[in-house]
Amino acid sequence: MIRLQQAFRLIYINAVLVRRGLDEIILATHLLRPIRFVLYLLPWNWFRGSQPPRGMRIRMALEDLGPIFVKFGQLLSTRRDLLPEDIADQLAKLQDHVPSFPGEQARSLIERAYGRPLEEMFLEFDQQPLASASIAQVHAARLKDGCAVVVKVLRPGIEQIIRRDLGLLYAIASLAERYWADGRRLRPRAVVAEYEKTILDELDLMREAASASQLRRNFENSDQLYVPEVYWDYTRRGVMVMERISGIPISDIERLKRHRINLKVLAERGVEIFFTQVFRHNFFHADMHPGNIFVSTERVDNPLYLAVDFGIMGTLTPEDQRYLAENFLAFFNRDYARVAELHVQSGWVPADTRVEEFEAAIRTVCEPIFERPLKDISFGHLLVRLFQTARRFNMEVQPQLVLLQKTLLNIEGLGRQLYPDLDLWQTAKPFLEQWMRDQLGGGALWRELRRTIPRWSETLPALSGLLQEALRQARDGKLQWGGVTSQEISRIRAEIRRANQRTIFAMVGASLIIGAALLLGLDGFSPIMIGSVPLMTWVLGGIGTYLILAALPRDDEP
Repeated sequence: MIRLQQAFRLIYINAVLVRRGLDEIILATHLLRPIRFVLYLLPWNWFRGSQPPRGMRIRMALEDLGPIFVKFGQLLSTRRDLLPEDIADQLAKLQDHVPSFPGEQARSLIERAYGRPLEEMFLEFDQQPLASASIAQVHAARLKDGCAVVVKVLRPGIEQIIRRDLGLLYAIASLAERYWADGRRLRPRAVVAEYEKTILDELDLMREAASASQLRRNFENSDQLYVPEVYWDYTRRGVMVMERISGIPISDIERLKRHRINLKVLAERGVEIFFTQVFRHNFFHADMHPGNIFVSTERVDNPLYLAVDFGIMGTLTPEDQRYLAENFLAFFNRDYARVAELHVQSGWVPADTRVEEFEAAIRTVCEPIFERPLKDISFGHLLVRLFQTARRFNMEVQPQLVLLQKTLLNIEGLGRQLYPDLDLWQTAKPFLEQWMRDQLGGGALWRELRRTIPRWSETLPALSGLLQEALRQARDGKLQWGGVTSQEISRIRAEIRRANQRTIFAMVGASLIIGAALLLGLDGFSPIMIGSVPLMTWVLGGIGTYLILAALPRDDEP
């Protein structure tokens, strides 16, 4: 249920929409659409003067509503194929042009984190921010040794704001799971939980610094991606200091063209970097909107990417990696039956799904996109159709893949802006084929051996001593397996043997008694009679009775 505080937050959201002249959005919802005519009855609409363009109004409303809404706008800004141009242009400003907070306040926060005046830490510090985003803002500075750096500082009170909006998202997700037809399948609470973990991780700049260091090591000496160095002595939970880099924002296409950067190679390299991070390193930059990506001007035909802002990083389990790679390859090869089988094997769709029906549905959605350049393919529209297909087959949302899906949307948006004729399939397919060969071939076996050999080297010196101790305990009857000594194991084995013998005796004895009864019924069969009973009846019956009595357990047995 929505609590009182969350209800007030909803009222505030609607008030912001009205203040920014977006009240038509409220009345465009499915619930309120029948009373949309109210727009013409609201007094403020009678006297409202000229309004800024709609894209600007939407951007300002998202800025007013806080970081969660800003990040949503950042994601939308990369999908120009899904938005009108005027709205996309305005949302692009959310990438690094969010209104800043005062430089004096940033200075105070940094001094509080260091516990000393700023002059003791830096030779220079520019209070005018270089860039401002939804979670933090960045200032230029210079260390005492003259190194140019950037100082990233969290916005004041940002954690309380984020937790407030997360509570609202949880409340809305709970209502969706309860009352929305697709609520259980889409698992909105699980998606919100995954997003909560991601965005709260962004509030720890020590964690971001560690992610930057890891990514820097992964691409050390790479000619594709450069990651700036972290200065750990100056980094705290709310403050991070990194090497200052310079380059052209990847969204500034005209400037890239003026510097004669090879945009085709740049676009293909972006795809390669993404797949390298996801499948080779299993550690990927999951916030790759244009405000976080720059291009070096030092190389024209062999362009180098420069990355910043490592607050959101993603990883996958080995199982998800494998299924994703196989799914991609199956898509590239148009093997829709394999795609359907993989979805069932991974548990992404119910086990009782009819594979041939799922295969036909996937083929209908995906077949039109192949052998076409990226400019003619809308992955946004494709995702909508896949969503509709998934709904038919009760496919559940995989929260652990949400970050990857978001990054894929960003990558497509970048590729579309850089080089619309990019053949995404041709670029990605050889990489994935090589990755699968590496995972299944002799190289994978050798890597596993190299990983386990150090453990063997630690264990082997102690193995002889352990073996001698085991032999000594076995000799003394003290060797234990799962808490059971060797003497107890011997007694258990003896009891099992006796039980088997008793079972055999009972079965044979019963058979002999049955045979004796049959002979008794065959009059005149035996030439030797004792009274009116044949001799063989006495013999078989006696032996059978003895065997059955022998099969009974004795009181003196353990």
